[in-house]
Amino acid sequence: MPYFDAASAAPLHPVARQALLAALDEGWADPSRLYREGRRARLLLDAAREAAAEAVGCRPDELVFTPSGTRAVHAGVSGTLAGRRRVGNHVVVSAVEHSSVLHAVEDGAVTEVAVDRTGLVDAAAFGDALRADTALACLQSANHEVGTVQPVAEAAERCRAAGVPLLVDAAQSLGWGPVEGPWSLLAASAHKWGGPSGVGLLAVRKGTRFAPQGPADERESGRAPGFENLPAIVAAAASLRAVRAEAVAEAARLSALVDRIRTRVPELVPDVEVVGHPSLRLPNIVTFSCLYVDGEALLHELDRGGWSVSSGSSCTSSTLTPSHVLKAMGVLSEGNVRVSLPHGAVAGDVEGFLEALPGVVRTVRERLGAPEPSSRPAATTGEGLPDLVVDSLGKRCPIPVIELAKVIEDVPVGGIVSVLSDDEAARLDIPAWCEMRGQEYAGEHEAPRGVAYWVRRLS
Repeated sequence: MPYFDAASAAPLHPVARQALLAALDEGWADPSRLYREGRRARLLLDAAREAAAEAVGCRPDELVFTPSGTRAVHAGVSGTLAGRRRVGNHVVVSAVEHSSVLHAVEDGAVTEVAVDRTGLVDAAAFGDALRADTALACLQSANHEVGTVQPVAEAAERCRAAGVPLLVDAAQSLGWGPVEGPWSLLAASAHKWGGPSGVGLLAVRKGTRFAPQGPADERESGRAPGFENLPAIVAAAASLRAVRAEAVAEAARLSALVDRIRTRVPELVPDVEVVGHPSLRLPNIVTFSCLYVDGEALLHELDRGGWSVSSGSSCTSSTLTPSHVLKAMGVLSEGNVRVSLPHGAVAGDVEGFLEALPGVVRTVRERLGAPEPSSRPAATTGEGLPDLVVDSLGKRCPIPVIELAKVIEDVPVGGIVSVLSDDEAARLDIPAWCEMRGQEYAGEHEAPRGVAYWVRRLS
């Protein structure tokens, strides 16, 4: 069964498996001890650190291993804020950072820098957000949901000029290559590149004021306390070196498969928006959103057909709120599908997915009573207050948009449909529907309950 969710967790690389098994026999002892078994374990740990540091582009003594990527992010944020507490507690982040970063900085004074519709941060705007009391800036190297690659090198130069350390979340990109630029801290997670779960890394370059917080001991320079999971660390470093050796050829191959999906999905399925930057993106990720589709139902149908994919739709979340990434981009969130190809993915599986997708989407739309694509001629012009009110209170995505689509041609050109909704996703999905269907979004208006979203018919 094809697995297309490598951005969440990549399958264990064969080299990682071999290294893990070997290290279980050789790396079980305490690497801080001086007897023979301890020295052997220390050699393995030092070799893994050197390999990882070479891949990151830092000195071995600047890198520590952590129990996860999330722990690496939190340790990096808390240690930097503590080390620079005399400067202030202001933090600059992009609006599309991973949730681990947003949670780590939430106790500070945070400025979120907006992104454009492709998910791209403007480096100049990022630099303009820096202030005299800015203690830290955070910018991902590539987005985890849509694959957009950020201008880290330029942002890092602006941070250096301002005297502000930049922490880079490189979880999605590190397996493809080093992060360029004068960044100060970098965090990543082994399960993203085919290493075992439970291993992260944190690099803190020399000259960065840093005061480790939380529990402390003598291990990992005091920045990641606790006994090292040496077999997993060895496997993580070995797999990182292995995927880097394959990266150029594999990136070209997977990028061609992703281009195939980006081109064919809008041709095969009506009312689809492919999101993310068309060229500044990771080679293995493509994300698209389907109108009139319940995200959870779509994923279940794809899973029944043997396709393992992910989604940023609010319908797949217990919070029933849209993905903060899709929301910041201002794109359609309903029926969202993220395809992230693992190393070794084959063209036949991609073609099979493209063959199955139209039928799956059609099945879900029919179940929800979605409208067919319409080509009815335009009616006459109208102005003023809403010509029609659609009551979608208490209904979750994508029902409000489906009900809007069913009635838009019941009002004259220039007429207004008001959609009443208390679903947070409607604030994102109704404007996105208007852009996709060539209608005018006329804004939000007060309502006794929920929000009234006005849409003016243009054609």
